[in-house]
Amino acid sequence: MPLVRKPSAPGPAAVAEGAGLAESLLRGTDEERWAAARNAFEVPDGLALLSEALSREHIPRVREAIFTALAKIGTPEAASAVLPHLRSDDAAQRTASLDALRAMPAAAGRHLPQLLRDPDQDVRLLACEIARGLAADDAGRELIALIEREQNANVCAAAVEVLAEIGTSSSLPALARCGARFPDDPFLAFAVKAAADRIGSR
Repeated sequence: MPLVRKPSAPGPAAVAEGAGLAESLLRGTDEERWAAARNAFEVPDGLALLSEALSREHIPRVREAIFTALAKIGTPEAASAVLPHLRSDDAAQRTASLDALRAMPAAAGRHLPQLLRDPDQDVRLLACEIARGLAADDAGRELIALIEREQNANVCAAAVEVLAEIGTSSSLPALARCGARFPDDPFLAFAVKAAADRIGSR
């Protein structure tokens, strides 16, 4: 007589797929929250649930699952839910939020102009990394505008590094003016020269 395998008890993932997804995501165990986050992008109210969960989640593994789910949704509203976490004091959280935004470039790109004008220089610097994944023409225009007005050399250097990859000859005058504004910063001077040489060789 053949052995019959007994049905296994539903695990966290099974619970997360049912009607209790919101309960699991917001008030479950670490494992239940992680499983619920991985499934929440598929439900109609998933964006709202994930946004609320992200605002209160402190476990890195669960938080990363939430960021991944938001990136799968990939709308400007999903990007909006991620943006506040670029300001986190936790470096890992900032990196995870940046990775999520870079995974949905079209949605993140809608927010790029405001990010590049953010009062926080660290946010402006991270925004340069988001620009790296956008269409070259759009990103180039935004980064040229940034280096024309930016007063922080580190932010300028981040923008110049991206322009070295995507910039065209139209960016060369702005690069020269940017370098001239920081005559005592050897790193920025080097970055500007390297970018100009790279653009000129294309």
